[in-house]
Amino acid sequence: MLPRTAGYRYGRRAGRRDDGERGAAVVDFALVGGLLTVIFIAIVQLALVLHVRNTLIDAAASGARYGTLADRDPQDAVARTEELIRGSLADAYGSDIAVGESTSGGVRTLEVVVRAPLPVIGLIGPAGVMEVRGHAALPS
Repeated sequence: MLPRTAGYRYGRRAGRRDDGERGAAVVDFALVGGLLTVIFIAIVQLALVLHVRNTLIDAAASGARYGTLADRDPQDAVARTEELIRGSLADAYGSDIAVGESTSGGVRTLEVVVRAPLPVIGLIGPAGVMEVRGHAALPS
């Protein structure tokens, strides 16, 4: 004869849940899966915004340096910045570029300002605008 605990362990109810817990794993999976999906999309979106911002900053700084070369003028800086942005991002990001002179720490600099849409859903930007600046010292 088997001990009492062995019969219970190997009986009909072994490994079964109560009827009140049926389907709970599906609900848990849906709730946790939905939350993890939202967090993942937010992280990807943040990475995209940072990528676009860093690309624009680099293009503005490179354009400013290009515009301060001896045989170049400020309009060459705008053209170079636009070329760099359009080579890396969508065309809409390189459509609003301004150039001017400023003083930083007592040094005259060429300043390139890029205004671009803030990418919120993929590379489609809403009404929000991101503004970045690039500087390069002008020759004396």
